[in-house]
Amino acid sequence: MFLTDEEFSVIKAFRRELHRHPEISGKEAQTALRVEEALGLTGPDGIVTGIGGHGLAAVFEGTEPGPTVLIRAELDGLPIEEISDAAHRSAIPGRGHLCGHDGHMAILMAVAKGLGQMRPARGRAILMFQPAEENGAGAAAVLADPKFAALTPDLSLSLHNFPGVRLGHVLLNEGPVNCASRGMKIVLKGKTSHASYPEQGIAPTFAMARLLGDLTSLGNNGPLGPDYSLVTVTHARLGEPAFGISPGEAQIWATLRTLTDEAMTALVSRAEELVRTEADTGHLQVEISYEDVFHQCYNSAEAVAELRRALDDEGVSHDATSRMLPMKASEDFGLFRTVAPAAMFFLGAGEGHPRLHNPDYDFPDELIAIGSGVFMRAIRNILG
Repeated sequence: MFLTDEEFSVIKAFRRELHRHPEISGKEAQTALRVEEALGLTGPDGIVTGIGGHGLAAVFEGTEPGPTVLIRAELDGLPIEEISDAAHRSAIPGRGHLCGHDGHMAILMAVAKGLGQMRPARGRAILMFQPAEENGAGAAAVLADPKFAALTPDLSLSLHNFPGVRLGHVLLNEGPVNCASRGMKIVLKGKTSHASYPEQGIAPTFAMARLLGDLTSLGNNGPLGPDYSLVTVTHARLGEPAFGISPGEAQIWATLRTLTDEAMTALVSRAEELVRTEADTGHLQVEISYEDVFHQCYNSAEAVAELRRALDDEGVSHDATSRMLPMKASEDFGLFRTVAPAAMFFLGAGEGHPRLHNPDYDFPDELIAIGSGVFMRAIRNILG
């Protein structure tokens, strides 16, 4: 290990402090301040704040020119009530670090400690703490921020813990690893009337009923290949909760999911055509909007090669090719591949460990040393 047991104990305590104070996407102001304060103690050459919202990055410079390697973690928690007896359980009602982003931040803090003790020989190592991963807005906001231009990497790396895989074992594949997805919000508008005279209004009732089935039928939920698609209706509302009013408005929320961005474009087109046709038939106005937009996450060959070299050097077990990848879940790290080769690896959190977004999930502290060791080795291999 590149840090002492005592140093890792400090990082573990930092992780648990983050766990007690989760903040949801776009609201991570206090989390960013805690990270900035802790980063300052590691002695970086610079800290850039306010990137894409509450994001921040620590920069560690080498003495010679060379490439820039970026390692990314996430700041945000989830709007889920934590169920736990742990002393470090969430102190904020209805909020929890139930995806492990507190652990990912702790891993980067350990890397910062190591880089502060020994700078890279050349180039730059950038530790990026990204906001708003859970709603898909963070990576796009970071990349669009003018401050990011001075931090543009030549290679980007990240990880995510993965319950259901034995503790410390790594899944790493080249190619697609996470699906594209987006939330489609449909509003159908007609005209209310008295419930005794529904013919005097324009109710979206039948259009909504047909769309609930027809939208779902657009997806095949088949094998995770280029043609994979899934449409999941997540919310629906018709009219007001009253017996005397024939409804004049309906809402349908649906999550569209594909393996590739190209397939997503086609699925969106089909879904919108279906909705607009149904609205025209029912003489309804329609509004369509999108939230929680995630692009596909694709691991570049160059980045995968560097991660495999680091895993081998660190003696961390990993599959040559994992049948558990790609996965249906989405991850906004994929956008970093639009500026440089990028790859994410998945670090086993234990076969019987509570799953991500479960109310009893907690990040295994044992992964801090493993994850940070892999990243440190990759930085040393590339930058010396």
